[in-house]
Amino acid sequence: MNQPKLAPVPAAVTRRSFLQTSSKALAAGALAGALPVERFALGASPGDTLRIALVGCGGRGSGAADQALSTSGGVKLVAMADVFKDRMDDSLKNLKNQHKDKIEVNDDSKFIGFDAYKKAIAMADVVILATPPGFRPMQFEEAVRQGKHIFTEKPVATDAPGVRRFLAAAEESKKKNLKVGVGLQRHHQIGYQETLKRIHDGQIGDIVAMRCYWNGTTPWVKPRASLEKAAGRKLTEMEYQMRNWYYFVWTCGDHIVEQHIHNLDVMNWVKKGHPIRANGMGGVEVRKGKDYGEIFDHHAVEFEYADGSRCFSQCRHINGCWNDVSEHAIGTKGRADMADGRPKGQGWIISGESPWRFEESQPRGPYQLEHDDLFAAIRNDTPYNEAEYGAHSTMTAIFGRMATYSGKVLEWEDAINSNIDYFPTELAWDAQPKSLPQEDGWYAHAVPGKTQVI
Repeated sequence: MNQPKLAPVPAAVTRRSFLQTSSKALAAGALAGALPVERFALGASPGDTLRIALVGCGGRGSGAADQALSTSGGVKLVAMADVFKDRMDDSLKNLKNQHKDKIEVNDDSKFIGFDAYKKAIAMADVVILATPPGFRPMQFEEAVRQGKHIFTEKPVATDAPGVRRFLAAAEESKKKNLKVGVGLQRHHQIGYQETLKRIHDGQIGDIVAMRCYWNGTTPWVKPRASLEKAAGRKLTEMEYQMRNWYYFVWTCGDHIVEQHIHNLDVMNWVKKGHPIRANGMGGVEVRKGKDYGEIFDHHAVEFEYADGSRCFSQCRHINGCWNDVSEHAIGTKGRADMADGRPKGQGWIISGESPWRFEESQPRGPYQLEHDDLFAAIRNDTPYNEAEYGAHSTMTAIFGRMATYSGKVLEWEDAINSNIDYFPTELAWDAQPKSLPQEDGWYAHAVPGKTQVI
């Protein structure tokens, strides 16, 4: 199959160390109070036109922009940022086809490069952050610094220092009255909302155990040979990892963080808090090869919450196996079974002493509703900030990865205070990520029992 021609990578950004100035303090969680309150966000009246900037123009970013532009009231896309011009051009073309009258992006408001996000953010009232997750903490921090309302995709970081950096910026976002949405869309899905309300009202009694799954097939992969053929040149290691970002910890976090976060987020929602202890196992059984980077293809984790109850979680990317994406809570009076995407009447069910099932329909899907709710909060200046629980759910998934990578029993406080940082010390096309291929071209995987995570 013919590959699309990739646009040339822009000239390498001048090498800069993101750790030379404030990053060391940020990595230690010392950001609180460090971001200047340059402007406080004001509510917008229903008739105002809100200017949107898209940072990260891949499939999810383009989808989020489409949903933001589909909210009620005046909205327009005024700026875009990405490190890859071809990705931006494709996104802009598709968005113009969908929202021709709402696109006001020209050559002066298209920004390419590692610092491009700062320029796009400056032009907008609302920022969509949809780059690979490893970039989220610094981009969220910048949007908060500039005083912009934010929709950020999940997860919000890929390691503990990133979570701490994000949480510190989240505190500043509250001081500035910024509205923050996080792409954990189950919180905006009526079936989940109704089920969780009943769980919290005691309909299944005290929660004694939980289970959750994201067992499915392997997602996309971008082989180095195909990328280089399309580009007509050899890629630097930085560009290759960013093109094939799903398979590296610093960009993706592993699929337990990038994908299974949705299920773990529901479990935290059930418990109204995060776990305190975790142990697990995982590895690479099937998905092996030079183009599959360093992430595992399966994880199984036991999380313990403060009240002693446990959540048993599985996520797997192996073709030809049993697939399931669902969440389950077992109580002293019954059980709640939750699963997005199942037929009407089968997605959210309570059994036991007080049986119930969700039979309603939801005309607008949760991906649209999370933007509807955010933009309504901006226009009406109502409280709206999902940053903290988004960060805690992200850390829960990272906690699970740390348990499977290490093979150890871990405590939450030790995990969230870990100083192991996967993010590159420099961002430039000729800079080296921290994880590099070995002589045979394969990347090293974590080895349970040996890998240090704290």
